[in-house]
Amino acid sequence: MPQASSLFTRLEYRLAEQLFQTRWLPRSPRTQRLTMHLFHRCAEAGHTAALSVYGNMLFHRGITPQDKARGARYVLQAAQSGDAEAQYQAALIYEHGCAQYPRRHDHAVTWYARAGEAGHRLAAKRLAQAYQLGELDLIVDTHRAAHWQALAEQPNYNTEVRDPQMH
Repeated sequence: MPQASSLFTRLEYRLAEQLFQTRWLPRSPRTQRLTMHLFHRCAEAGHTAALSVYGNMLFHRGITPQDKARGARYVLQAAQSGDAEAQYQAALIYEHGCAQYPRRHDHAVTWYARAGEAGHRLAAKRLAQAYQLGELDLIVDTHRAAHWQALAEQPNYNTEVRDPQMH
């Protein structure tokens, strides 16, 4: 039965994703609640992309500190599972800090590097900037800055980024 459950979770995620991205569908409160409910169910089932998307939405849009903390946990869980967008979001969480996760530049650099190596353009650009300007507690290193900038400029790098503020 786990296989059927996994299939059902993937189908629920696909439906949630379609509801989330469809521009022609009215943005009624009912549709938004259904979308969030589906993302939540999929995240609770451990679906990596759902953990990333739903966690990111909770972290940025959550009303209570508990929502934001749960969102950050989901994002970090997805990041540890290898989701490049979640790795980038985890880096942002550690770069800027929040109530549950204090600012840790060493963690931010690690997550930016993982995301950048996985093809996340914004993560690679951020590391290039950090090495160029000596940010995130890094020393200025023009060779590393050039390395990350070159990765960011590769045509096969990920150009689509899920933005929780967009929807």
